[in-house]
Amino acid sequence: MHISSFFLELRSAYQAELDDLSFDSDGKNVLRQRLADKRQELGFLLQLMDLNPEMVAVVLHQAFDFKVPAVMDHFLTHNDDELLAWNALKHALKIEPWAQPIVDQILQEPMGEWFMSVAAALEYMHTKPLSAANRPPQADPEDDTEAHEAGRAQDAEDGGARIEDDDDQDARTREEAGNDWLAEQGFDRKD
Repeated sequence: MHISSFFLELRSAYQAELDDLSFDSDGKNVLRQRLADKRQELGFLLQLMDLNPEMVAVVLHQAFDFKVPAVMDHFLTHNDDELLAWNALKHALKIEPWAQPIVDQILQEPMGEWFMSVAAALEYMHTKPLSAANRPPQADPEDDTEAHEAGRAQDAEDGGARIEDDDDQDARTREEAGNDWLAEQGFDRKD
């Protein structure tokens, strides 16, 4: 599965936000209480949703049950200027009953639908580990160039054929299923 740079950046910011909320100075896990406090401050937080969606999205932590992961996988390939509409995305997930009043309040805002799509994507990514293909590079840029050249040399030796691992094949299958589902909903196929 390919994740756009928009979502990769937001993913790390969302994870950092959850990490900051998780433990107090004594090391005690206080995430549940801090999330409850944030939910009480929703009116104020909504002012931040278009500039810092990760700071607001935490109020919806564990609010979604993803019924059609392929749609979410496809959604994550988009950048912020080409996101699917909430109405197209909401059919791929179920909102937990406790979160419905929060969602209703968010959807009243001018950027509410955009934010709900982003929040669902952030929570979806939080539930899935990053594949090696989507991890930000950790190595020195010179090392990256050498690795790229080595990969190209290996491709030449293999006659250009690459061996796919199970994760890549699974991601491709989910993306194709998501594309099929979106086409059934009336959207153009992304091929």
